[in-house]
Amino acid sequence: KLKLKKKKKKIVEAAQAAPTPTTVPDELIAAADAEYQLLANIYARLVPSVVNIEVVLETPHDSIMTSTASGSGFVYDRDGHIVTNAHVIDGVRSITVTFSDGFVTSAELVGEDLYSDLAVVRVNVDPARLLPVTFANSDEVRVGQRAIAIGNPFGLASSMTTGIISAIGRQLPSADMVAGSGAGFQNPSILQVDAPINPGNSGGPLLNSRGELIGVNTAIRTESGVFEGVGFAVPSSTVARVVPDLLDDGQVSYSWIGITSQSSEDGFSVPALAETLRLPVQAGVLISGVTPGSPAAEAGLRDGSREVVVRDRPICVGGDIIVAVNDIAIRSMDDLVAYLVVNTRPGDSVTMRIVRGTDTFDLPVTLEARPADLSSVAQPCGE
Repeated sequence: KLKLKKKKKKIVEAAQAAPTPTTVPDELIAAADAEYQLLANIYARLVPSVVNIEVVLETPHDSIMTSTASGSGFVYDRDGHIVTNAHVIDGVRSITVTFSDGFVTSAELVGEDLYSDLAVVRVNVDPARLLPVTFANSDEVRVGQRAIAIGNPFGLASSMTTGIISAIGRQLPSADMVAGSGAGFQNPSILQVDAPINPGNSGGPLLNSRGELIGVNTAIRTESGVFEGVGFAVPSSTVARVVPDLLDDGQVSYSWIGITSQSSEDGFSVPALAETLRLPVQAGVLISGVTPGSPAAEAGLRDGSREVVVRDRPICVGGDIIVAVNDIAIRSMDDLVAYLVVNTRPGDSVTMRIVRGTDTFDLPVTLEARPADLSSVAQPCGE
């Protein structure tokens, strides 16, 4: 017992001798909280620009049920225009907009573009209430940069989530493809983020560390219906291209060239095939098919002439390789489509740099509007 008492006494004395922790210096706290101060500032500045959008969907005439849905949007200008996703307002009967302070007003549809999944609605309110977002150049976004989403997930108004840009240059099926009415065009240059995005975030802004718009949150990849780590946003460069057309005409017309190529998503891009096929370049678009009567056909672009099997997959080879458009290097079909979407309109003429065998030359191509129906497709390889 005496030994036990002595041992306890030594423990108590040691504890009493230990220094008492002191408060961390203010400069360390400030350094640790700098990011949170940044986010709090961005939230305070931007949340008045973000709105909740509630819609009443069109229902069959004999239905007694009312179907509703909700999403997010943001103020585009002081004329009352608000940008959101096309899939949020497609086929709706009425639109209601709620501002961050609880003010509620009705909205009218100005225009929608199912290809880019962007739409514009308009509210008639005091311009003092309208605080437009500032656009950044999404072409300058890089993987690893901060990504900040503000929206209304699950109807929870004015919620912020953060993460990073986890990939750039993704493709998504356009909203009309999802609806089953599209001609097969993919939405290019999509930003991939790990910032939590859930139902209700659709149409809300994706921001950089300055609080500038770099994208419009549009989709998640999930099997459960909720966020599982991968979200997607339409880049601000596409928004800047599409919205003015929606304001002017209510619709958007895109340039079309009329070629097909192997999918880079499946691992059959030019960089992936260069060594196996002994291609003369390491990047570009290997043309497998040319649609009859298309701008590509009229310009004299050549499609593939024979099939070879690569990794148990037939590949059409022997066609031209597009390596640049208007002196801008093209690494893939996504690069080509993205350039045409953002920088051209139907009727424009572009100069394409072509590699054909051992020859490299420039070829002018006059673009046309995308056809609503692609029933006239490229011929089978070599025919």
